[in-house]
Amino acid sequence: MTLTEGWPDAPERLPSAVVDNHCHMDMPLRDGTAMSVDETLDRAAAVNVTRIVQIGCDLPGARWAVETARTYDSVVAAVALHPNEAPRLADEGVLDAALDEIDQLAGSGPYVRAVGETGLDYFRTGPEGRDVQQHSFRRHIQMAKRHGKTLVIHDRDAHDDVLAILDDEGTPERTVMHCFSGGSELARACAERGAYLSFAGTVTFKNAENLREALREAPLDRILVETDAPFLTPTPHRGSPNASFLIPLTVRFMAGILGKTVDELCVNINANTDMAFGGTWAQRI
Repeated sequence: MTLTEGWPDAPERLPSAVVDNHCHMDMPLRDGTAMSVDETLDRAAAVNVTRIVQIGCDLPGARWAVETARTYDSVVAAVALHPNEAPRLADEGVLDAALDEIDQLAGSGPYVRAVGETGLDYFRTGPEGRDVQQHSFRRHIQMAKRHGKTLVIHDRDAHDDVLAILDDEGTPERTVMHCFSGGSELARACAERGAYLSFAGTVTFKNAENLREALREAPLDRILVETDAPFLTPTPHRGSPNASFLIPLTVRFMAGILGKTVDELCVNINANTDMAFGGTWAQRI
């Protein structure tokens, strides 16, 4: 296994296995370098991050996620159009056709476990694009329910509308709030709807006390962990590229906030991820 230049050193190995439930292995880093899938998986496994959910955010990414999950037993796929993709595709007149292909990919095999990341992003898309985002979000919710897949939600500056649409459409049985970005009130609202709360490296950031409050509020059986790699690298490597092998930094920080041993939290996260994504990866074939 080779060390890719520019990556932080590997942290201490976790005492029990955990899953990175949200990763973008296909996205090139800003400096144009990236680890291969084999190296990404090898380096993650070396620190006991044994499984990864690969997230597709556009049609090429969704197709890549499906093919990668077919190839690697430790990977399952999630497929969707990111909310910021929806207005662009609508302007090109191809949004519904793209959603139809995502629908087909969602039903393409048991190695596709989720529809996502979908949702609403009012930070990067202005008011003129909100109706289109909401239409796309509703279509994805319907897909997840029809195929019996987990719904993975991207929610940025849109908490109220995300909850309102979930209530209107009916929250799927398995729903994950990716990179949870609210406080304790939103954590309670999501838990009331049966959703899982997934915490990324942002929970370690100095100015993220609201996320730590949400983590304390979250039911222990609803807590997940993710990288959102190559983004959101946890402290002390904020600003460096992120990858699944850095999950131990976030898990250890979360354990300290919750007053749990690292091993206890690993066991909880691993079991929660199986429940959130419809069973162990061994049941994928």
